[in-house]
Amino acid sequence: MIKCIRTTSDNKDFQQLVTALDADLKIRDGEEHSFYAQFNKIDALKYVVVAYDDDIAVGCGAIKDYSNDAMEVKRMYVSVNKRGQGVASTVLKELEKWAVELKYSKCVLETGKKQPEAIALYKKSNYKIIPNYGQYENVENSVCFEKKLKVLGEED
Repeated sequence: MIKCIRTTSDNKDFQQLVTALDADLKIRDGEEHSFYAQFNKIDALKYVVVAYDDDIAVGCGAIKDYSNDAMEVKRMYVSVNKRGQGVASTVLKELEKWAVELKYSKCVLETGKKQPEAIALYKKSNYKIIPNYGQYENVENSVCFEKKLKVLGEED
């Protein structure tokens, strides 16, 4: 069973998973990797989720302040041997739950067109494609998403 813990970017398991993520992205992004890498620093993330399967870290993700009402989802990754088993969905749900607890009403994120698994995850998780924002505005290989979150106490 997958168990998630909330932590910060000081967590060693998170740091190891991000190292694997960066190695994967370096291959996928090719020449564009250094552009994307500058926006993915992890030295001060306060809201990190690490997923464990039998005490082995198998996935991670983080959120960080984006605006007054939005958190940005960052550093989503699942170990290759655990993909397709719902780990990423579990991490994403925990991040969304945390964002709601922190009184945010939506999550935004950017992923790359060369990451079809990520795009499928976000679509399946009810994220909607939005115009590219911020530093990704004119970046052809970026896809940006948004999901409105149900604020605690809000009616359906």
